[in-house]
Amino acid sequence: MKQIRTLFFAMVSALAVSTAQAGGLVTNSNQNAAFLRQMSQDGIIDITGLYFNPAGTAFLSNGWHVSGNIQNAKQSRDITTTFPLFAQNLNNPNTTHKFEGDAYAPVIPSLHVSYNHDKWSVNANFSLGGGGGKCEFDQGLGSFEAAYAGALAANVPGLLPTMLVPGLTQGLIAGGVPSATASAIAPTLAATGQYDGYTLNSYMKGRQYYFGLSLGATYKFMDNLAGFVGLRGVYATCNYNGFVKPGVAYSVPANATLGFPGTSGTADLATYGIDLNCDQTGFGVTPILGIDYKINKHWNIAARFEAETKLRLKNKTEAAVPAMVAAAAGPTLGQFEDGKKVEANIPGILSAGAQYSPIEKVRIMAGWHYYFDKAAKQYGGKQHLIDKNTQEFSAGAEWDICKYVTVSASWQNTRYGLSDAYMNDLSFNLSNNMVGGGVRVNPTEKIHIDLGYMHTLYKDKTVETMTAAGPKTDKYHRSNRVLGIGISADF
Repeated sequence: MKQIRTLFFAMVSALAVSTAQAGGLVTNSNQNAAFLRQMSQDGIIDITGLYFNPAGTAFLSNGWHVSGNIQNAKQSRDITTTFPLFAQNLNNPNTTHKFEGDAYAPVIPSLHVSYNHDKWSVNANFSLGGGGGKCEFDQGLGSFEAAYAGALAANVPGLLPTMLVPGLTQGLIAGGVPSATASAIAPTLAATGQYDGYTLNSYMKGRQYYFGLSLGATYKFMDNLAGFVGLRGVYATCNYNGFVKPGVAYSVPANATLGFPGTSGTADLATYGIDLNCDQTGFGVTPILGIDYKINKHWNIAARFEAETKLRLKNKTEAAVPAMVAAAAGPTLGQFEDGKKVEANIPGILSAGAQYSPIEKVRIMAGWHYYFDKAAKQYGGKQHLIDKNTQEFSAGAEWDICKYVTVSASWQNTRYGLSDAYMNDLSFNLSNNMVGGGVRVNPTEKIHIDLGYMHTLYKDKTVETMTAAGPKTDKYHRSNRVLGIGISADF
């Protein structure tokens, strides 16, 4: 029984389901529609490049520069799990089960503003630096089912007979057996039964929004060299909602010596069921530095550094947790204990990029991002399961085919260094290649409209884990697409 209690506490502690992201483990790099059409923005000089190259805004013309954007993102997160004990699932008696999760962010807004005067400029950026949507698993997760099936196989032979006695006693009485006789023979009937399988009704949903507001200033030290200093305030609001409702089937055959017919049915384990609804909120500050150097009219290079964001998420939790589960968990309910503050630091970032213009109407870009994942503290020390820090490489090009239209295309490669132990169906990232393209329309010299599309091609990963019941194999798969539109104006 203790193993089953511990199992359900583990389920409570693991209900966090991350939403879709583009970029690092917890960082969104798709800050505007211009990024979708041209992802290598680390060395560009434009109001839409404020996030990637803030120092570059120093070279914009005097006056106001504003860009507003809306994106729409849709992602799937699928895990195909193979486990021997899945064959005991009465509703799906196959050893391989597929668990499908959908993440959707209908509107991802961002706003970029810069005011320039001679050598100085001040600027601001509002965007969703992480999260931005919901992820939902209608059938729960494979890790839950595998743990549940394993715990039942280990515990049911001794647990269920005792639980069935009250139900069998009432059934016998209803069938005309005297109450004293029914109470006497019910334990014998229960002990002659056998475990036939299980049912599991499980549901998981997560929502994450990391709102970021950056304020900073740039200064031109020379006509071709500028620096940036700024801060970003990050407000995180998350919600995790889910339930686990288990059941088992236990057959009692006919007992001729007692003269009573057998019975068969599903034993109710509702006393072990769990409902959880947890809101998390937190605030952190990110220091940012940037530099931009215009070598000549053909070349521009830039770099940016974001320090680690210290973030603590405070829980406000409503949970229906049986006393026996809470007792097995000890004095707390893990990372979702009501009132608890949970470590969820955002990794620091170092980026660099260049833009080369062989002729006036053509620009070629390249960029590099390095995320300090292993240094960013996470709940339970999960950062120690990371083998290597994340790196990204990008390249893009754009061509002014006329004064009214610019076409662009780009590519970005993201390489995660995650160990097999880090990977699980509650939180997984896959290395990938992203391709993007689109157009910029210039109805006037001071108004620009960006239309972009980005598609992510993930590399599936398979992880095998040995258990007492045999190997458990998880195949992880993701898909992602983002559409966006943005309007920029100079005045």
